[in-house]
Amino acid sequence: MTHIIVDTANLFFRARHSVKGPLEDKIGMAQSITFNSIRKAWKDFDGTHVIFALEGRSWRKDYYPLYKKQRHDARGAMSVNEAEEDRAFWEIYDEFVDFLREKTNCTILQHKQLEADDLIAGWTQQHPNEDHVIISTDGDFAQLISKNVKQYNGMTGVTTCIDGYFDEKGKKVIDKKTNAPKPAPDPEWLLFLKCIRGDTTDNIFSAFPGVRIKGSSNKVGLTEAYQDRHAKGFNWNNLMLQRWVDHLGKEHKVVDDYKRNVLLCDLTAQPTDVRLIIEETINNSITSNKNISQVGIRMMQFCVSYDLIRIAEKIEYYAVPFATRYQTKVILNEN
Repeated sequence: MTHIIVDTANLFFRARHSVKGPLEDKIGMAQSITFNSIRKAWKDFDGTHVIFALEGRSWRKDYYPLYKKQRHDARGAMSVNEAEEDRAFWEIYDEFVDFLREKTNCTILQHKQLEADDLIAGWTQQHPNEDHVIISTDGDFAQLISKNVKQYNGMTGVTTCIDGYFDEKGKKVIDKKTNAPKPAPDPEWLLFLKCIRGDTTDNIFSAFPGVRIKGSSNKVGLTEAYQDRHAKGFNWNNLMLQRWVDHLGKEHKVVDDYKRNVLLCDLTAQPTDVRLIIEETINNSITSNKNISQVGIRMMQFCVSYDLIRIAEKIEYYAVPFATRYQTKVILNEN
């Protein structure tokens, strides 16, 4: 079985920026790309159920008040027209979510303390015997790539899997810098790199600003420390025990900031109470398994109301993913 897991807000709002023009065109494009991405992933990966992960207020803000603060500041700096467009998109998005909840058999995951990332990771972890395709443009999911987890970018059509990066035709993506196939991702290395370097998009500061990937004869780099991560020998400790001073004159120890970033970035390292909430949220969504009839008709009515005529005319091709019920069993985390 293959679960298609949708990073819902990411897909919808990324699609919004894919076209220029009046607001109506942007809204239509966002909806069309969302529906088409799900249909294509369902067809290409032999999907058996669709899961939509929704956002809540992140628990990370309680542990790290600076988390995503720049996004709040950016919204406050919007012009009147930008704010109006943003409000309109959220209204349409909320109506789309209501449609998913009330008129489809898709699983909906949401909790007021969790981000969609937490729920997506939790779903894959509680379904280790199933295959999963995550529809998202978010690079954070690179850490989840494994034999049974892929990522599909609905905007570019690129699929990321343990064997490499593939375009819509199944051909390996060519790296523009090397003119060679882009090498397969190393999820553990990419997570380590993020926990050291931080994430500017989420306002997570670096644990060691300016550190080099490859060290020199007298200075350990990230490569050497990473290779020593299991033994925790000289190279690991040499890097982690380094100290640096920020622009405010505050001294930092790399290991302390690294541990903070692991907590914020590693989708298997949430605090115990948070992991229990993730598990409970997923279990509740499964036990309330929906059985809604005539999903195709309901979906066609929704599409017509938004002038998505091309989708409405081929509703038999689009409705199946939204009509198919959950049909497997969750495996609880015994840790």
